[in-house]
Amino acid sequence: MADVNTASAAFLATIPSPDQGVWHIGPVPIRAYALCIIAGIIVAIWLGERRWVNRGGTKGTVIDVAVFAVPFGLIGGRLYHVITDNQLYFGEGKNPLNALKIWDGGLGIWGAIALGAVGALIACRRRGIPLPAMADALAPGIVIAQAIGRLGNYFNQELYGAHTDLPWGLEIYQRYNPTNPDDFLNGIAIGHVPLPDSPVHPTFLYELIWNLGVALLVIWADKKFRLGHGRAFALYVAGYTAGRFWIEMMRTDTANHILGLRVNVWTSILLFAAAVAYFVLAAKRGPREAPETLWSKDVPREDSASDTSDASDSGESHAEVAAAPDTVRDSAADKATEDPKPDAEK
Repeated sequence: MADVNTASAAFLATIPSPDQGVWHIGPVPIRAYALCIIAGIIVAIWLGERRWVNRGGTKGTVIDVAVFAVPFGLIGGRLYHVITDNQLYFGEGKNPLNALKIWDGGLGIWGAIALGAVGALIACRRRGIPLPAMADALAPGIVIAQAIGRLGNYFNQELYGAHTDLPWGLEIYQRYNPTNPDDFLNGIAIGHVPLPDSPVHPTFLYELIWNLGVALLVIWADKKFRLGHGRAFALYVAGYTAGRFWIEMMRTDTANHILGLRVNVWTSILLFAAAVAYFVLAAKRGPREAPETLWSKDVPREDSASDTSDASDSGESHAEVAAAPDTVRDSAADKATEDPKPDAEK
């Protein structure tokens, strides 16, 4: 009996996995992974817009940039994943068309950032605003979006670590898909039968928490030191890669290796060094960008519009006086030459 109670207590101390990550409304699949990605994008745009306007930028600019950056980023993220994990899609017994199934999961953040930056650059040039300033405004929102996206890995029951006896270990279950027994991603856990390594390190949760910490760090440092010229974005890259380095080392999913290390570990090392170097060197560019440089070129500034309106009103007043009939002007002149009234009559 004691053994049963001990086992029950150990199970209750772990984190259970969802029974499934896909639901259907008729023939339409509703995927938790896709919902998490969409939610992350919405949060990133909302926070980025607030930060951009607070820095002096034009309202609505972040949404315009997102129209270019989001699709570019999704394509780049998928390309990075397919290239670095090509063994999942190419070779004997593999179906290359599965590389197009982005809804099944598999986005590489650095491919998304790289190609998303290309899309953002196109939008920024159309608006006549500096890309580094836009990157600074978006940085905390991007890493929060990554944190939300990690919840999608939780529902997909993927990207976890080795077995652990820690109280926050993640229970992973066998999932069964009656239409395709090999398709565990779209399956359902029946009876909560644990996989052999269960419980495991919830590396998705480690990264989620780390990413939220990085977002707070960037927001704090940006406010305290008024970071500009891409330095807030560089701080985000350095902070994220510092965490991704050790979390990636804990993961047990299939990955390609270079000199004994996973590809994403090497990527984290190189990008961390590049981000720190940029953060230091960009400080020589001086203070944060002036607000007037962040205003879209095709949108008139409010103060300029006000000045134009005042000038227009003044011009109209002078024109009205000049165009008034002589009798009206004479009457005005007579009133001006009249003796002032006693104070009692004022």
